[in-house]
Amino acid sequence: MIKRILDVLVAAAVLLLASPILLAAALAIRLAMGPPVLFRQVRAGYGGRPFVLLKFRTMREAAGEDGRPLPDAQRLTHLGRLLRRTSIDELPQLFNVLRGEMSLVGPRPLLMQYLKRYTPEQARRHHVKPGITGWAQVNGRNALSWEKRFALDVWYVDHWSLRLDLWILLLTIGKVLRASQINPIGDVTMPEFMGTQKLAIGPARGRPDRPTAALSEVGHGS
Repeated sequence: MIKRILDVLVAAAVLLLASPILLAAALAIRLAMGPPVLFRQVRAGYGGRPFVLLKFRTMREAAGEDGRPLPDAQRLTHLGRLLRRTSIDELPQLFNVLRGEMSLVGPRPLLMQYLKRYTPEQARRHHVKPGITGWAQVNGRNALSWEKRFALDVWYVDHWSLRLDLWILLLTIGKVLRASQINPIGDVTMPEFMGTQKLAIGPARGRPDRPTAALSEVGHGS
């Protein structure tokens, strides 16, 4: 209950303070890329239940001669790169927080089709609400492999506390100011997660900032 109250108070305050930035971003997107201003996508929330995630649009709609959408790197606009580098594209998710679909801190919400690809251990990331930022985001963000991100997500589920949430929020501010680890190495978006062949993760022991995991990676997905 305390976490929910803090989510609502902080989300409402940030939306109020950042309203000029939100309006400026929306206007810039409308002029540069046309409608829609918001990117909407169904993601898996608490317990794997679907909800519509909100973000500012950063890519133009463009297809090749075969009618298929061009790669993300070719569709990402200069404005979109700026919005991503400053994390302004994530601000509309504060409305998801107010609606109770997300929290300020938690594992990032991912695509619905990933639900059937998780191992039982990885699926425990859905035992809490998804967040705008999370333990994986302040420990490598998109520079991590999927398996390492999921290990950090599960560690957060097992060690959640208000103190940890506040620490993650402080670390997030530093990450945003430095604009670090926004994109995976060699790409502008994470490749699609296709599942993990083998994963052995024991219960986290010892220091709270070092989850214990033995990982075997297979290819990565988005």
